Amino acid sequence: MSIHYFRSFHDPEELVSHPQLEPEVKRAILASWASDAFTVRSQPTLRKPPELSQPVPVQNVLDALKKLDPICRQ
Repeated sequence: MSIHYFRSFHDPEELVSHPQLEPEVKRAILASWASDAFTVRSQPTLRKPPELSQPVPVQNVLDALKKLDPICRQ
């Protein structure tokens, strides 16, 4: 499953800092990006969801998810 937001992001940090998206929406998008469905063939540590302009390391996606933890607990 992918959550398509009608813009392209350069990296997960840009999504985390987006002012108009709720933390729960950001978390859902990042979780979908981390899934194996967006693994770059022959480079299993990279993800390329349609919302990103370039592939990123899955660790960047997971780090962005961790940054949302305090926000989502409020």
